[in-house]
Amino acid sequence: MPKIEKLILRLKEIVGEENIVKDPDKLKPFAIDGKKPKVVASPGTIAEVSKIVSYAGEQNLSIFPMGNGSKMGIGGIPKKADILLHTTRLNRITDCDCDNLTLSAECGITLDEVQKRLAQEGKGYFLPLDPSFTEKATLGGIVATNSSGPKRLLYGTARDLIIGTKAVFPNGDLVVSGGKTVKNVSGYDMCKLLIGSYGTLGILCEITFKLLPLPEKSATLLFSYTTLEGAVQFGQDILRSQYLPSSIEILNGSAVRRIRSLAGQQGDYLVAIGLEGVAESIDRQVSEMGERAGKKAALGTTVLQSEAHSSFWKTVRDFPKGLVDEGFQFISFKSNMLISRCGEVMGQYEKIAKDSGLDCALVCHSGNGVLYSYILTGKNLRSKKESLLGLIKEFSSVAAKNEGDLVVETSSSDIKKRIDVWGEPKSDYEIMRRLKQEIDPKGIFNPGRFVGGI
Repeated sequence: MPKIEKLILRLKEIVGEENIVKDPDKLKPFAIDGKKPKVVASPGTIAEVSKIVSYAGEQNLSIFPMGNGSKMGIGGIPKKADILLHTTRLNRITDCDCDNLTLSAECGITLDEVQKRLAQEGKGYFLPLDPSFTEKATLGGIVATNSSGPKRLLYGTARDLIIGTKAVFPNGDLVVSGGKTVKNVSGYDMCKLLIGSYGTLGILCEITFKLLPLPEKSATLLFSYTTLEGAVQFGQDILRSQYLPSSIEILNGSAVRRIRSLAGQQGDYLVAIGLEGVAESIDRQVSEMGERAGKKAALGTTVLQSEAHSSFWKTVRDFPKGLVDEGFQFISFKSNMLISRCGEVMGQYEKIAKDSGLDCALVCHSGNGVLYSYILTGKNLRSKKESLLGLIKEFSSVAAKNEGDLVVETSSSDIKKRIDVWGEPKSDYEIMRRLKQEIDPKGIFNPGRFVGGI
């Protein structure tokens, strides 16, 4: 019996025929950088995940875990693609203990579904994560990629919120780490090992998080500036102050022009400050920051509350979706650098893009030193390929000089073939390589997708 037929037969035994995709045409939407998997399997239990992984290990078959695919554009081109393990049937909340501020849920449930459920509990609770594509993004995908959004300034990232995991490792074993107790610190912290590992070490199946009560009130302050320097100085001033914003974003003119709700906004740069907490504190901060901005040469101040507040941050968080909806073609980058150098990096990126004849939209988490860049390429990408490759090299150099790095998050396969999307491996790469070799010696999980081709 051919190997592929044997594989499909075994997967039918594990998950049932109705939970397998094998038709070549139906496999096309699951392709990763043009490489179609041989089969898609959708397990409904952790035990089924374990059986699939065990079989893949025995047969030396590669496995690619995927939720709704909102983060699948990140990473290198796969070395080979055998089984795509679709996690969306693992979509249950297994424990919701709001009294003790903990929640356990399976990897395939979306963050949006979790937030809706928590908002209905008692006075209302939430999981303080706000990555892009919240409506589609699954908990497993968010944690595996360590995705975060503007609110990480106040609430941190997945590393600060996860207290327990259940994951299937390459030999099929279920490894349980941590638990519901917030102060559970005994043994090796396997939770931290899996966060941001992009599915290369284990398949996250169930995750336990810390929760928070919903804030009493939220508001957004928008400040327009003529110069990047003025916007950055004001953002840094707020960061160093006694205020506790949930987010401080700086957008350049190209980004502002592509957010419909900001039509008619003055100035070439925008500082957006999010506030969440007790109503009295929010009102005071809104008033005092408005006065402070007036003394710092802001052209104007806009206050957003209720639905306008939520809508604005959803648009910023999902900025690339807006570009897709408007029909723009683009490549995107995520850079990190010293917080004090955000303005310098933004200015240099704008200059490099302008010199290359390309439009560059910038959205910066200025309180965290994280910058998202979107180069609008137009339809004739091939003619601009060499310019784009040169731009990527220059962007990477600027990030490195400011003690950071750059990751190409979205690009065509043609671009990926010419670069390392993760940039030059650093000193910690050797640690990751040795962990990968120890935990997944056959290299069956996500081969070729992570740093250094791991």
